Amino acid sequence: MDTYELIDLALTRYSPKEVAFALGVDPKTVRRWHLRETEPKPYIADAIRQRLLPLGEAPTGEAAFRFIDLFAGIGGIRLPFEKLGGRCVFTSEWDAYARKTYAANFHDGPEHSFAGDITAVHEDDVPDHDVLLAGFPCQPFSIAGVSKKNALGRPHGFADKTQGTLFFDVARIIAAKRPKAFLLENVKNLVSHDKGRTFSTIVDVLQNELGYRVHTKVINGKHFVPQHRERIMIVGFREDVPFDWADLNLPALEDGPKLDSILHREDGTEPPEWHCLEGAKGRVSDKYVLSDKLWAYLQNYAAKHREKGNGFGFGLVTKKDVARTLSARYYKDGSEILVSRGARKNPRRLTPRECARLMGYGDTFRIPVSDTRAYKQFGNSVVVPVIASVARLMVPLLDQIGTEAAPARKVA
Repeated sequence: MDTYELIDLALTRYSPKEVAFALGVDPKTVRRWHLRETEPKPYIADAIRQRLLPLGEAPTGEAAFRFIDLFAGIGGIRLPFEKLGGRCVFTSEWDAYARKTYAANFHDGPEHSFAGDITAVHEDDVPDHDVLLAGFPCQPFSIAGVSKKNALGRPHGFADKTQGTLFFDVARIIAAKRPKAFLLENVKNLVSHDKGRTFSTIVDVLQNELGYRVHTKVINGKHFVPQHRERIMIVGFREDVPFDWADLNLPALEDGPKLDSILHREDGTEPPEWHCLEGAKGRVSDKYVLSDKLWAYLQNYAAKHREKGNGFGFGLVTKKDVARTLSARYYKDGSEILVSRGARKNPRRLTPRECARLMGYGDTFRIPVSDTRAYKQFGNSVVVPVIASVARLMVPLLDQIGTEAAPARKVA
């Protein structure tokens, strides 16, 4: 790539301001380079590679298996499967800010394609793959009685059961491409939604309509990170394989880590370029400390609900505690996880980097978006070590499944 192409690539992952900061120039200079109005100096190409694109070249050679990443978010489900030798050949994510974070952390070659809206992608245009991954959103299912459908001469297969929901897009791709396996992830409440009918429909479609052997389990991220976060894992295989949840290697809940494992050390040992830290010792910036007004409001709100016998209120934690579930609304007031700074000091929010750690992302994971966007992204993410534990069970079994899939099904 020449320097202009590197600048264009960097701007797909970062804002002009972020690129300018990394290169030590003015944002207007970056924009002029992008428009080819001025010529960058020779050292700029190396600076971009070192400071903005250090992840290396796209993977080459044979991969152990191929997978696709649907409703990908920022790539939390992808990470463990890639580390186990897989290669992502297709990604779908509609949110532009999530795509920016995704692009900043993954380099993909020409065989990989990226779609925004999966509902606009025909299943035949999705590359062949061995494993389908999807953290699909849960939408209400409208399930009409089969007997009534029969009486009207209308179909009642999975297309009819799930049309209008995003799970339908997962189902139609599985039907057409017949991957060896899939992993679907969702909130725990999916199991009980609509008195269990939604989950029953999903399992029925995967198992009886599409013919996969389905295994489900609710797993708490607390096994691996200092956060109570329960999620349903839905694993499916095209053929019978010896998959057993009993083989899942989960550390004991009581032995799980505490918040001190993810909080900033504030001793000067963390990267000085992290914008959430200040000074020689890398203290957490005061902007994460709650204002007097907000702290008073949250305390009054909690007191009011305690009087009514409700449990609503903020979640004040110390380094010895385990946090509540991080949500996508954390950017609003941070009330579900407030870090104590002592009895006479206002508590603070977690920083985006601490949120990344709380979800099991390593410190090399890049956060190229604003704090508000980052809080939303990590609040919507998976706990990466949970996915890794499931992936380690799944991947060794792929070789036991034949390469010839059953004939693809077409969705009306």
